[in-house]
Order: sequence, then C-alpha cells, then structure tokens
Amino acid sequence: MKQHFKKNKLNILLKHPQNLFHTKDLALIWSIRNTNTLYTTIQRYMKKGVLIKIQKGFYSKVPLEQLDPIRLGMAFLHSFCYLSTESVLLKEGVMFQSMPYITLISNQSKKFKIGDCLYVSRQMQDKFLFNNAGIIEKNDIKQAGLERAVADIIYYNPNYHFDASDLIDWKKVKKIQKEVGFNLK
Repeated sequence: MKQHFKKNKLNILLKHPQNLFHTKDLALIWSIRNTNTLYTTIQRYMKKGVLIKIQKGFYSKVPLEQLDPIRLGMAFLHSFCYLSTESVLLKEGVMFQSMPYITLISNQSKKFKIGDCLYVSRQMQDKFLFNNAGIIEKNDIKQAGLERAVADIIYYNPNYHFDASDLIDWKKVKKIQKEVGFNLK
C-alpha cells in the first residue's frame, strides 16, 4: 500500500500542469500535513531528479534554463503580480537603455535573483494593484500595456524621463490613472 501511495504522489506531481512549486504547494497537491513527511518526500524526488531545487522552499519539474524568466519571477513571488514599468517601457521602445532586471508590480517590495536573472518587485497598494485597467493577460502572464506601465512608473516617480515620449498616448495614460485611482496632480 505504501508503494502505491508513493507512485500516486509521483503521478500527481508529473501530471500537474504547473512546473513551479513552493513547499506549501507540494503539501497541498500531495495532501501531506506532516512536515517531516513532506520534506522527506521532496528530498526523495530531488534525488531522483523529478524535482529541482531553485531556492529554499521553491522547486521546479524542469531545469531552470527551460523556464520563462518572467513566469519564474512571478511564481517566486507567490502572490498576484504583473510585468510593468521598465520591462514594458523597454519592450515598447519608450526606454532606450537596457535594464539588468525584470520589473514586476506586486504587494511586496523585493529584489531577488534566480539563476542569471535579476528581479525588482515594486510594492503597490491593493486598491491600485488589483485594478485591471490597462493590464493585458497573455499565456497566463499579466502584463501592463504601454499606457498602464507609464501610469505605474509615474505613480512611483512623477518626474520620470521617457526617452521616446512621442510613442505614448497621454490621453490613455490619464484615463488609466483616473480609472485606477492614482492621484492626479
């Protein structure tokens, strides 16, 4: 019976649609309440190469280099977040200089590194964070559209300099600022 339970946990893990897990996620999907059992199971699957430790308490079913860096950073935060500010401005051609990090907006202020990727998570109040105005979702990744990214960066730095401000629809920015509730000056 114990062997069946072990195979069942492995099947659950392998069939799970996600590749990234925090320790608590694994406890939930395996229905394990005992922390010793949980850590023993995690260790066993790490030795077998089924789980890969990314950082303490954070694991993957696939090698780090096969993971989307944006999805990786978002999963590591383990809370609602979206790609915004410099990452979007750079992608949209509004910012010319490259950024060494991926910028996320969440409910926590945090700088972290996973593998070769650097991340900055900027904290935003929930009343603004959970407002979807100007947020696009593609492949289960939430990302600010250009005008929301502009509104977000102005929220943090009202004097921010945009390299190609002519690419920005400022009417849309004002509309998003009003809709989100950012204080307009």
